[in-house]
Amino acid sequence: MAGNLKAILAEFICAFAFVFAGAGAVCVDALSGGRLGWTGIALAHGLAAAVLASTYGRVSGAQFNPALTLALFANGRQNVVLTVFFLMAQLLGATLAAVFLKAALHTRPEILTGAPFLGACDLSSVGYKAATLIEAIGTFFVVTAVYATTIRSGEREDSAPWVLGAAYAFGVLVCGPLTGGALNPARAFGPELASGHWSFWWVYWVGPLAGAAAAALLYEHLYLDKTAKEPL
Repeated sequence: MAGNLKAILAEFICAFAFVFAGAGAVCVDALSGGRLGWTGIALAHGLAAAVLASTYGRVSGAQFNPALTLALFANGRQNVVLTVFFLMAQLLGATLAAVFLKAALHTRPEILTGAPFLGACDLSSVGYKAATLIEAIGTFFVVTAVYATTIRSGEREDSAPWVLGAAYAFGVLVCGPLTGGALNPARAFGPELASGHWSFWWVYWVGPLAGAAAAALLYEHLYLDKTAKEPL
């Protein structure tokens, strides 16, 4: 039981930190007149993911992504109780991170009431169908990175944090200018709730969930060593 509580707390901390870094970088970019750019924003997401995976990977798996958590549950790698508590911890951590940013930036209302809406993801030059597909593809590679470095061999490889970080950085760098590059429903949910900006909110659930499911199914049935198919 104590181990589960530690894991749940780790997921809360990871989600808080990831949204604080990701949404915070978007806000900093807006405040600096675009000096950070999508390269800097992608780097913030990637470094945050790598640090969190390195710090909490052996505690909870450092999932901090509801799409990944649900994919692991669907494949029998996580029980329903832990999955529910992980999801609650992830969404709560993401929300509190966004609330913290809102409080810290209260003197800059233009960041809250206009773009970038506290770092909330938003569609740019693509429609909702293309955006959903883009989010799915980006999340596909994030979840593939987890399977390749953590689940395939049955143990977490030393390179896992940096592979995950690179996957997030690559995904945000490519997807960010088009969709905001959530690749994680919690990353989108926290700033949406804190800012009240819910534009096409469902894109950031449907896309990542579909991408995570595709990656998990592909690895489970085509690439995974049968001897590694044990629950986490």
